[in-house]
Amino acid sequence: MIDFLSQHPIGRTGISVTALGLGGAPFGNMYAAMAAGEAEATVAAAFAAGIRYFDTAPLYGYGLSETRLGEAIKPLPRDELVIASKVGFDLIPVDPSEVTSRIFVQPVPMRAEFNYSRDATLRSIEASLKRLDTSRIDMLAIHDPDEAVDVFGGADPRSRSHFKEAMEGAYPALAELRSQGVIKAIGVGINQWQMLCDFAVEGDFDYFLLAGRYTLLDQGSLDQLFPLCEQRGISLAIGGPYNSGILASGAVEGATYNYRPATPKTLERVRRIEAVCAAYGVPLQAAALQFPMNHPLVTSVIPGARSIAELEQSVRLSTIAIPADFWRELKAQQLIDERAPLGPA
Repeated sequence: MIDFLSQHPIGRTGISVTALGLGGAPFGNMYAAMAAGEAEATVAAAFAAGIRYFDTAPLYGYGLSETRLGEAIKPLPRDELVIASKVGFDLIPVDPSEVTSRIFVQPVPMRAEFNYSRDATLRSIEASLKRLDTSRIDMLAIHDPDEAVDVFGGADPRSRSHFKEAMEGAYPALAELRSQGVIKAIGVGINQWQMLCDFAVEGDFDYFLLAGRYTLLDQGSLDQLFPLCEQRGISLAIGGPYNSGILASGAVEGATYNYRPATPKTLERVRRIEAVCAAYGVPLQAAALQFPMNHPLVTSVIPGARSIAELEQSVRLSTIAIPADFWRELKAQQLIDERAPLGPA
């Protein structure tokens, strides 16, 4: 069994995070508004369960997620927490009537603009510190330098790129703050692995936040990204372990895979995985949540939660014992990559 409350190092920084973290996108009202006080209650429940790693970003609700997380951590012992946020967006005030977002419901009246310059990075950090109401942010990642290009839909992963601006602006600023001890770890957070390879080669990063690209359904990052990370001592945190829904819901009508309706091919693959789950008595959600942690480069999996109930479900799923024979059967049926490390016996 994997101990999801165990501490795992971030690169060579000397800091560690719990194997199960908590993603803060839902705190920004992602797809649905949270009730007043629910974010604070969820964070309190996470802390009580042993989780010590919390990830957020200015983009989430245009500052709302950071503000809610800041309120939630006030009564908690700050030195026991690892707080991660991101840079790469200017938040510009707008009239409430002008707020538009496809993702966030009732966000703060702002609009987000990509900006990876040094000045924007420093401004972003200062604003995040105020919203979080904390004296420091432990981990900072360059956020979506590909403008969240739809690689899942087949787009060229480098068709929209702020790589040059990020490496010339945000990266040196973050590296300088790291060298001064102001922040402890710097990284990149993105929904693809291809551009992460470029950052791994050109920069000195401590971690990458990879969303939806090392999951029970997608191990394409094993070929190039994982070897690069191993060579350069870069840790990986995994977001989106359910690939936006299908690995939580199963192969049901209307299931989504990476924010799109699942194709018949994907649905059939999930049905086959579900059959193996049934044979071994393993819930699909538990397999999806635990699969990434079988790889030694993965330090944490950070699903989001919009309620205490969802948080408690993640904790429960993380503690279900999954036999190594289950993973071996998935390999035997070619449902996961042969090179994917197996779980402990």
